[in-house]
Amino acid sequence: MRIVIISDTHGRHEALGTLSGDVLIHCGDQFNLWDGEKDCVRRMDDWFARQDFDRILCIGGNHDLILQSVIETEPQPFRHAIYLQDAQYEYGGLTFYGAPWTPKLRGHAFYQDDAGLQDKWAMIPTTTDVLITHTPAFSVLDKSSRGLTLGCLFLGDTLARVRPKVHCFGHVHNSAGRCVHEGIDCINASTVNSQLKPVHPPVVVEL
Repeated sequence: MRIVIISDTHGRHEALGTLSGDVLIHCGDQFNLWDGEKDCVRRMDDWFARQDFDRILCIGGNHDLILQSVIETEPQPFRHAIYLQDAQYEYGGLTFYGAPWTPKLRGHAFYQDDAGLQDKWAMIPTTTDVLITHTPAFSVLDKSSRGLTLGCLFLGDTLARVRPKVHCFGHVHNSAGRCVHEGIDCINASTVNSQLKPVHPPVVVEL
């Protein structure tokens, strides 16, 4: 299965053109904090519709206030993508699980305090093959341009419990890349850099 992963497009998704594969994953921050019109959700859906995939899975990120607002009345806000929030999706013999939660950023979208994060991560089943979050785990591709470590410590504990084949995320633009951490293929798929310019290509995983 060819899985194509992107994250943190911040409204610059058109720069990616048309992608193709079996499953497309967007790990959140589709929008910007200041995006307040539902029309931007429709435009994102129009872009999803032009992509060449059997399935498109996505979650929210801390900048996606408009998405957080829309899902209060429309739990599935896209016609051409499947939105996951503390939910799993099975396809092609693989189990995908999506959770948008982010620490430390009170006032942003999908924020959780420490207790909330522990509760949310505890919901992730051990049958998960591909874990989709917005935040990285602590000290895994999570170093900011100012040298700060921004990942979630509790998520690191969850990775040790769940042990997915792949953990994909974004959030920390400066640390876009890929590594193997304790046997898990970890992917920071941020598309934009710290200046919000789309410079990083999608990441392709074959499973």
